[in-house]
Amino acid sequence: MAIVVPTILTASRADLEAKLKRVENRVDTVQIDVVDGRFAGPPTWPYAHKDDLAGFTHDGWLRDLGHFKYEIDLMVENPEESAGFWIAAGATRLVVHIESTRYLPRLVDELKDKYGYEKGFAPDLLSFGLALNIDTDTSAIEPYLATTDFVQFMGIKTIGRQGQPFDRRVIEKLRSFKKAHPEMELQVDGGITLESAPALLAAGVGRLVVGHDLWEEEDIDAELARYERVIEEHGRYA
Repeated sequence: MAIVVPTILTASRADLEAKLKRVENRVDTVQIDVVDGRFAGPPTWPYAHKDDLAGFTHDGWLRDLGHFKYEIDLMVENPEESAGFWIAAGATRLVVHIESTRYLPRLVDELKDKYGYEKGFAPDLLSFGLALNIDTDTSAIEPYLATTDFVQFMGIKTIGRQGQPFDRRVIEKLRSFKKAHPEMELQVDGGITLESAPALLAAGVGRLVVGHDLWEEEDIDAELARYERVIEEHGRYA
């Protein structure tokens, strides 16, 4: 069955902690959008202020913020330079945008050599996913699927900003990709609402990464319950 993953895009640690409190004991996984202001913008925590990274010196510090499984969406240039930082911090899922690096094989090799990563092996410890923008052809990720656990399709035109309208072009991309790769886990980030979710679920999406539509609701429990009802009706994929 599909699941809802709240995504947090924030300029401060205080706001991050406040959002985590709102979904504590309600979901077991959250995605943190990490935007460096170069690959995408504007910059988010911990890139928003030059001192925000100071003090994160111990392994597992993400777990100090709340007991979640942390997925980090690296909307940064050269993610191979920062992936290790987030794994040490406690991330168990990494999302790398195919457009952000020319050295993807180097990054995968480092994940294997340093962290023991293998596709499908111990996914609760470390899973690796590729994201692609709405205008990027799926052929760009084809060479790397043998070492990729999941694929994240972006459902908006410009990444790094929440509250944008859903781009329906992603639905046909999903259908075509799922037909070619029926076993690949798919998730969509951007533009997710109760209105767009049914078509995405029907196209084969297993994880709905929800941002603006969730955080704008005063009653998080009620909104999550509405998503659960949509998933029960339309979700067919694990």
